Amino acid sequence: FFLVEGIHLVEEALQSKMALEVIFSGDIQIPEAWDLTGIPLFQVSKEIAEILSQTQSSQHVYAVCRKQANALHWQDQRYFLLVDALQDPGNLGTIIRTANAVGVSAIILGDGCVDLYNDKTVRASQGSLFHLPVVSMNLQEAIKELKKREIPIYGTALTNGQSVFALEAPVAFALIVGNEGNGVSKQLLQEADQNIYVPMRGQAESLNVSVATAVLLYQLIEHNE
Repeated sequence: FFLVEGIHLVEEALQSKMALEVIFSGDIQIPEAWDLTGIPLFQVSKEIAEILSQTQSSQHVYAVCRKQANALHWQDQRYFLLVDALQDPGNLGTIIRTANAVGVSAIILGDGCVDLYNDKTVRASQGSLFHLPVVSMNLQEAIKELKKREIPIYGTALTNGQSVFALEAPVAFALIVGNEGNGVSKQLLQEADQNIYVPMRGQAESLNVSVATAVLLYQLIEHNE
């Protein structure tokens, strides 16, 4: 189980049917639009609500949620995002939010990734983790499964790379993004059919991984829609 905090995240948890209980302090007005059928409500003191809070300015409303089953249905999925050893919870949450916005089918977290249910990850995802499959799996095994299904694999690296803007948009793909400091591991890059990158026009050495992932995903997917 894990805890989400705030009006928006609790509402997303309720809409996705992942909320099991709602906890609130007495000075909070529960929105009338919420469907709380079968959801136990627990009222606590303001002091208890503040103890539960993981933010500086709590909204004093929480939902207890069940974690996703760690299974992936591969059939009829077109767009996969593979995440290699990402360390920053805010980056992971932002990537999940972006992947949901652009229409990624599923996200696969490899070994060494930050916890999906870290409170910062949950907040940065803004509820998107409720709306698409996010599973933990060895990425070498995931790539084997993707290759069986003839899904093109794209690494992210300058070495032997091609600008994403020069790439003919694939009808399906798996994109691998990597660790903030080291990028995608050499072992995984060796499995890629093509390395791609975002061209740098100015003096910045690199982009934040969540920003780069957003650019890559939008370029790869929007040209197919």
